[in-house]
Amino acid sequence: MITRLFKFHGGIKPDAHKHESAGAPIQRAPLPSRLIVPLRQSTRATARCIVEVGQKVLKGQRIGEPEGFLGTAVHAPTSGTVVDFGRYTMAHASGLETRCVVIQPDGEDRWIEHAPFDAEAAGRDATLAWLRDCGLVGLGGATFPSHVKLGKGSGVDTLILNGAECEPWITCDDRLMRERADGILAGARILYRLIGARELVIGIEDNKPEAIEAMRAAAQRVGDAVRIQSVPALYPAGGEKQLIRVLTGIEIPYGKLGADYGVQCFNVGTAHAVYRAIAHGEPLVSRIVTLTGNVARPGNWEVLIGTPIDELLPLAEPRPDTNRYLMGGPMMGFALPRLDVPVVKGSNCIISASPTLLPPPPPEQPCIRCTECAKACPAELQPFELYWFSRAKNFGKAQEYHLFDCIECGCCAYVCPSHIPLVDYYRFAKSEIWARERDKAAADQARERFEFRNYRQEREKEEKAAKLAAKAAETRAKLSSEGSEASSAAAAAAPAEDPKKALIAAALARAQAQKAATEPRNTDNLSAETQAEIAEIEARRKAQGGETPPPADPAVKAGTPTETEGSPRP
Repeated sequence: MITRLFKFHGGIKPDAHKHESAGAPIQRAPLPSRLIVPLRQSTRATARCIVEVGQKVLKGQRIGEPEGFLGTAVHAPTSGTVVDFGRYTMAHASGLETRCVVIQPDGEDRWIEHAPFDAEAAGRDATLAWLRDCGLVGLGGATFPSHVKLGKGSGVDTLILNGAECEPWITCDDRLMRERADGILAGARILYRLIGARELVIGIEDNKPEAIEAMRAAAQRVGDAVRIQSVPALYPAGGEKQLIRVLTGIEIPYGKLGADYGVQCFNVGTAHAVYRAIAHGEPLVSRIVTLTGNVARPGNWEVLIGTPIDELLPLAEPRPDTNRYLMGGPMMGFALPRLDVPVVKGSNCIISASPTLLPPPPPEQPCIRCTECAKACPAELQPFELYWFSRAKNFGKAQEYHLFDCIECGCCAYVCPSHIPLVDYYRFAKSEIWARERDKAAADQARERFEFRNYRQEREKEEKAAKLAAKAAETRAKLSSEGSEASSAAAAAAPAEDPKKALIAAALARAQAQKAATEPRNTDNLSAETQAEIAEIEARRKAQGGETPPPADPAVKAGTPTETEGSPRP
């Protein structure tokens, strides 16, 4: 049992702004006029649509079939009618579109038939498949498929539930732990058994005393051997690798997973969703979303997946001077490209921003190499060096300085006295490197296809020549066995290295042999005069070299003048 806490490098303490929404209990958001349910719930995988326009669906009914190793199912968030299936703008900084199923609610919110899933009797593999079919993904923001993460649980000693929620303004996990602690612990026990861990630790930042107390009380009620551990409120302590470092002292390098070091981490919201999926058979069709910022009524709402943001915002009553909206926190979130985008499984917070509350950053100034960014970096990088290499497009050097170890937490940009948007430069460099790697991979595939085409053509040519040579050898052997001198001579005359000439000579030899063996027809019962005439013709043909002379011209035989004698044409 781990009893001490560790520290990670760097970190910052921005204004938390938790009190604005943490005091409001979770409310259920009303049904919207329509639900836009993306079939792509994460950047890693999408689902295949299995419903048609005009089809009636029930709440929890599967509308998207998982595809691929990282795929999870997608379900109807409420009962209603499918009115469209097309491309809609997704909740992403890029503003790109993705395939969505649009459902018009009927107002009845009728569930499909569902029942608890007996995980003990079904076994581990069947339970993981059930979680996949229930659409379970990580609700901490990354939306990584839970069944895949649990599948890597071999050798895991410590299971960590992440309740830190370190980013400013966001309080959805705080309220969830306060109000639904029993369900979170029940889901934690399921994860604990599935992953085969020997220790369960729940890490919560010490600025959430009510949540810590609620979780400890729930643990005492069920008598679980679980440790509720408060951690110092320091951003980004809620990052998976940072929380693992604080609770266990293990440092997870880039490209490695916690499971490689005997530890696995899940969000408290994910644990509660696992509990609902197993204990009640409910797929993931809603989540808790914090509405806060420049609003009159900040709070937390349980929102159906697919609810358009513009229908959700009136619940918080944004103030007139609101000029933009952020999805996620102010450190790692992004400005929404438009307000008709839907809530997805990774949407944890919508912040209404104003020039007063979140003023635009000052103009960027030159870097003075003060190294304040390096002091704040939780990944122990040198952000100012990464900035210079990224700006100069020297991507090779940026990778040498461990560009991909950057978790894009924004600590460096927060402390930069020159107001340089450092994370934007790192994202640019990463995207360029990924694009070049994709281009290189495509070029390598094209080259491999071209080389394989040439190899195939050469192989087919060799196989064809071998077949012709084998056929010629077979023909020569057949003619030799028949004792045909003509065939043997023709086969011997054809060089062995030229199968085409050998085949031609063999064909001529066969034709001559067939001609010699052919008996004349209709030669029975001939008169003596006819037989004498035939004998005379054969004798003349042999005397002239085997050619049969053409028949005499009757006109010449009768003494009629011909053109060669100067007779006029008729």
